[in-house]
Amino acid sequence: MTQEGAQSVSLDLLKQKMANFAKERDWDKFHSPRNLLLALVGEVGELSEIFQWKGEVPKGLPDWKEEEKVHLGEELSDVLLYLVRLSDICGIDLGKAALRKVELNAIKYPASKKYTNNNHGTSKSD
Repeated sequence: MTQEGAQSVSLDLLKQKMANFAKERDWDKFHSPRNLLLALVGEVGELSEIFQWKGEVPKGLPDWKEEEKVHLGEELSDVLLYLVRLSDICGIDLGKAALRKVELNAIKYPASKKYTNNNHGTSKSD
């Protein structure tokens, strides 16, 4: 097992690696948008199980064991990799789409407004 090193990993690198991984195994025939979405949802479920019954967890996970953090990293990676593969199969530039969404959210939720924690931190308090 090799790692890319300490440098930042791009979505394009992940997209290329996932495409090669699928091609080498002749899995492209299984990677329809629907199948990838269902796999992604399954992985989100596995990610959710890690947090189930833990209550609120502080940032940085200071009370977690190292093996719990490793497991979390694996499940987060599964979600990311399926999302990258799904966007590739659908012809969506995920990086550009995400940047556009951040810009749209900045317009929708201007920094000059005060926000409460109601509705997942998205409601304005005037």
